[in-house]
Amino acid sequence: MQSLEHVTKLRSLVAEWRSQNQTIGFVPTMGSLHAGHCSLVANARASCDRVVVSIFVNPTQFSADEDYADYPRTTDSDRQVLIKSGVDALFLPRVEDLYPNGTGRTTMVSIPGLNNELCGAHRDGHFDGVLTVVNKMLNILTPHALFLGEKDFQQLFMVRQMVSELMIPVEVIGVPTYREADGLAMSSRNQYLTVAERPKANSLYHSLCAIAQSLRSGNNDFTTLENQAMTTLNNLGFVSDYVEIRRQYDLARAEPMDKELVVLGAARLDKTRLIDNILVSR
Repeated sequence: MQSLEHVTKLRSLVAEWRSQNQTIGFVPTMGSLHAGHCSLVANARASCDRVVVSIFVNPTQFSADEDYADYPRTTDSDRQVLIKSGVDALFLPRVEDLYPNGTGRTTMVSIPGLNNELCGAHRDGHFDGVLTVVNKMLNILTPHALFLGEKDFQQLFMVRQMVSELMIPVEVIGVPTYREADGLAMSSRNQYLTVAERPKANSLYHSLCAIAQSLRSGNNDFTTLENQAMTTLNNLGFVSDYVEIRRQYDLARAEPMDKELVVLGAARLDKTRLIDNILVSR
């Protein structure tokens, strides 16, 4: 596996692969890798000739009160994980290279409205930062396929919209959420959970599953289902950000006649913010 920090060297490597008619799969990460990331890599490996993984803790997707400085950085162990996973190239860009004019004066990509809904309503500027850095990465790598986890459903949806509207020639592939045995969606931030918090951390997942079951049974009282789930989580010691039922195809608020739904939720256990979603067809 090659490790590269500089944009020009990565572009040269990608150009060489493309000259050989090899397909390139890209998995963007912030490091602190776990089995969920390995699942993304495995999907990329199965469908592409070459796989590039980036590790970059992107400052523009963290608001002032979030954990940018403390976000886990484990590059050495991550590198070993990627070697074992058969990754061809690891991209480790520097902040000053991706944001040469500084993070406060950079061109940003934004989707008005949706960037301030759901997780965006609780993380100021988060999705602007995500879309901006993904756009930069795609422009640098020009991959054939981009692999993202379905756990971050809003992020996946917004990246797909950006790719479509900005006419970026890449296929965006969503990979099913990778879970612990008790249902907890894998996340780098799960390591923040204390020994006492970990046994109940899967309650968000189970609350969303309960809503999904009710929806499949024909329950259309969306507001009551959402409020009951948030009350249950808060009684368990969570601080709920939201639980909402939306349409899969445009993330608008669901109506009783809608068939393809997604139940999304976010809640905090002390300093650990958990997010999850369940897709529902009825």
